[in-house]
Amino acid sequence: MPEFQGLSHVSLSVRDRDASRAWYGDVLGFQVIDDIGEDSYDEWVLVHPGSGVILCLQQHRSNGGEEFDPTRTGGDHVALRVASRAELDEWKLWFEKLEVVHSPIVDREYGSVLCFKDPDRIQLELFHRENHP
Repeated sequence: MPEFQGLSHVSLSVRDRDASRAWYGDVLGFQVIDDIGEDSYDEWVLVHPGSGVILCLQQHRSNGGEEFDPTRTGGDHVALRVASRAELDEWKLWFEKLEVVHSPIVDREYGSVLCFKDPDRIQLELFHRENHP
């Protein structure tokens, strides 16, 4: 089987790309690297400077303004990896400072997770797993 090297980028469909760009910048530190305008959508391409993760925020012209629904076929959530369990505690304090609604940190046998949602109610997670390369 051929191999791949990991995720290239994540692209999310949003209702308001400007509001989402501001939120992802303020809450998670993403920075704009490109602004794309196509016939059917406008898109911000963002990068997280510390991890190199690329995030695309697309606002489709046909979007009727509905919130994200993880029960429909498609994406359910996006999980971002953190280096230690202690970093989840730091993120929890950061979210409290910014008044970002979040779950408690849940510790499971396979890892620990802190869940939160963006302005479109897309679930995001910060995840730590011991001995993960």
